[in-house]
Amino acid sequence: MTETIDLMRQHRSIRRFTDKEISEEDLKNMINAGRAASSWKNFQSYSIIVVRSNEKKAALFDLVPQEAIRQSSVFLLFVGDLNRAQKGVALHTDEFYPEGTENLLISSVDAALAAQNTLLAAESLGYAGVIIGLVRYASKGIGQLFDLPAYTYPIFGMALGQAAEEHAVKPRLPYEAVVFDEMYQEQDETVIKAYDQVQADYAGDRALATWSERLAQQFGAPANPASSDYLQEKKLL
Repeated sequence: MTETIDLMRQHRSIRRFTDKEISEEDLKNMINAGRAASSWKNFQSYSIIVVRSNEKKAALFDLVPQEAIRQSSVFLLFVGDLNRAQKGVALHTDEFYPEGTENLLISSVDAALAAQNTLLAAESLGYAGVIIGLVRYASKGIGQLFDLPAYTYPIFGMALGQAAEEHAVKPRLPYEAVVFDEMYQEQDETVIKAYDQVQADYAGDRALATWSERLAQQFGAPANPASSDYLQEKKLL
């Protein structure tokens, strides 16, 4: 086990932070480590908006009421960005086709890879954080708050700071339920029921729903239209 692997396996989502600030040097080192992540054809189809001011955090909290936003030393908004692509394409042709699933995957995967690197770098420096995907449910308000132009969209945010809470690493699904040799191996509901129990044992009295019940809450109802509506408005869908 290397020090890097051990750090990665100790990841926890932290939502409560102390008053300690993240220095500008540390922040730039985190973000530059994030930006070193793999990127489709090196297009780097994302942007990162750094939020430090309490006023902006409060405005963001009004849209996405997650306490981690207000408590964070720094909040990073990861934005899918084909606005730069439009300008690059315009140097060579008048045709531009940003819309569609493939291009959304390109920008979203690029952002996700950069974000995971950024969070890992933060943890290596003694900080902690949590990724907040609920920003997508407030896409329109966030677009206005951050003046997002055409061909851009919020993907997720990241609250960063020094941890003010400690808890055990959340157990993952069993290795055999996720990693398959050579071929996909479909499983029955016994895997789900067993993991429900693992999660219940971990959460104890804090559990408000089982893992499968949370799956049903997410995937057993029509999708929230906020993201698709905003993507259409920004000419990406």
